[in-house]
Amino acid sequence: MPTLPWTVPNQPPPGTEVHVFASRFETRTLWGALKFLARTPGVWRQIKAAPGAYGASLKAEPFKRTFWTLSAWESPATLRDFARSGTHAPASRGLSAQMRDSAFASWAATSDDLPVDWTDVRRRLA
Repeated sequence: MPTLPWTVPNQPPPGTEVHVFASRFETRTLWGALKFLARTPGVWRQIKAAPGAYGASLKAEPFKRTFWTLSAWESPATLRDFARSGTHAPASRGLSAQMRDSAFASWAATSDDLPVDWTDVRRRLA
């Protein structure tokens, strides 16, 4: 599963300001990477039904134990509600001991800028 392509659960209105969130996770072990992969389908199903989710993608390099997420939201509050509920909440808590390093970035963009280019995401997470 190298990449889950940009998926649009809810179409944002043109020219709307959106909240973009990106993350990079590195697991301590290959076993941690496998645990991350095992939890991905449930979280992906949750995001496809999440109110205020305007798009999401995941890049995975499991043998390098590295994962990048990218999502766009109606607001920081809709992202927070997603992160604290459903499958995501227990998955993130359950994986915390597996993490070696992580980085996060968020910024405002317009819906016309979606999907965000991965080159920009990697620059922001460097």
